[in-house]
Amino acid sequence: MNESISDINYKEVMEYSLNPLIVHTQLKIIYINEAAEKFFRASKEDVIGASPIDIFKETSKPAIVKRISGAYSEPAELIEETIFRMDGSTVDVELYCHPIKIGDTKAIQTYVNDITERKVQEQEHNEMNKQIDALASTIVPLMAGIAVLPLLGKINQERTIKLLELVPINVQKQNVRNLIIDFSGIYKLDSIVINYLFNITNVLKLLGVECILTGIRSELAMEAIQLGINPRELRVFSDVRQALSFLGMNVNR
Repeated sequence: MNESISDINYKEVMEYSLNPLIVHTQLKIIYINEAAEKFFRASKEDVIGASPIDIFKETSKPAIVKRISGAYSEPAELIEETIFRMDGSTVDVELYCHPIKIGDTKAIQTYVNDITERKVQEQEHNEMNKQIDALASTIVPLMAGIAVLPLLGKINQERTIKLLELVPINVQKQNVRNLIIDFSGIYKLDSIVINYLFNITNVLKLLGVECILTGIRSELAMEAIQLGINPRELRVFSDVRQALSFLGMNVNR
């Protein structure tokens, strides 16, 4: 095979790329691939000849112009930006650009990577961390040495691990001797999470805190038994009121 790298059709390589690619020079777009057409929701004819600066917000344009001017000599750093599609919609992207040469013309090739899904996941992760912190700190004192931890919503493995870290700290801060962990507000659990949640009771026991579990549905109880958790080792009541009644009797003795 006598073909050299220089014989490769570079435009064809670009067209097969799954990433949107833009080639521009002197603030003028001279080529985009098919993936970029789909991404920007516009045809090549609508985009070629336009300025690559037009897709950016006004506040970003000065920095982008400076970035482009430096990219003719060396690759620019990867950045995140919110840009406009041709239909006016916005999208969060990563941008990477590097110099190329087309004949005697210096140009820049820019890779566009849609990070919308990642941004959504990051936001969900941040919200979840806030919920974890709020949940772990929601140890409600009821009477001297007695408090309740109401578990709410969807508890996944990450939230449970965080609870395992924060709950022991918070019960010590509040001098809790008896903690009621109420499961009635949880609507979804898996086996890994169940195991972690029941482990919290063991950790607290080592700290001298007695745990009482309430609001455990039958399917959750069956799952716990299947995981080898011995219900006889746990103090369980149907609701918080029954738990308080039990604690009240023991406290008053």
